Amino acid sequence: GGLGMAPGANIGKDCAIFEAVHGSAPDIAGKNLANPSSVILAAVQMLEYLEMPEPAEKITRALAEVIESGDRTTRDLGGSHGTTDFTDAIIERL
Repeated sequence: GGLGMAPGANIGKDCAIFEAVHGSAPDIAGKNLANPSSVILAAVQMLEYLEMPEPAEKITRALAEVIESGDRTTRDLGGSHGTTDFTDAIIERL
């Protein structure tokens, strides 16, 4: 997975920002190749920060199930699918 799996959080006294560590990845932007896990996991961190553990756990579980099963995973996770297919597989589990 590499950086495609790394969420990031910048938490200050009065606010917080959650994002993918890898940035915009301009070399693959718009090509339906990116692993969306880092952005999804950043959203999970945000939900946890907002004290919303139930939806955070549901999303985490759905993501883990897709990766463990290999169902429509992206190339960096050993699959051959794109961002959209991978995301659809997660949504189906939600």
